[in-house]
Amino acid sequence: MKDFKKLNIWQLGMDIVDRVYDLVPMFPSEERYGLRSQITRSAVSIPSNIAEGSAKRSNKEKVRFTEIALGSAFELETQLLTVQKRKWVKVESIDELIELVRSEQSMISKFIDKLEAEG
Repeated sequence: MKDFKKLNIWQLGMDIVDRVYDLVPMFPSEERYGLRSQITRSAVSIPSNIAEGSAKRSNKEKVRFTEIALGSAFELETQLLTVQKRKWVKVESIDELIELVRSEQSMISKFIDKLEAEG
């Protein structure tokens, strides 16, 4: 699929990016180059790899980039759980975002299954 912007997994990934960028200013200033930077990179990596994978000709390559996006989603969840544990932001803000990331993980996994079934 060349028009990656129509993919629900890409759209949700972009929503997650927006929410992450809204969240990170609430982190302590000493985290500006630490976890804050890692979280934004992980978040941006999700839709970026979905977009890059959509440009590939073979399903094998599409699967590879989509798996990278899935890995970034799990990385982001871990980082958000760290923020939650440190209590840097309101519980409601982080809980909603973690649920969105988990939904994204599920959708990406199903998309990978679909790509693999198509061969």
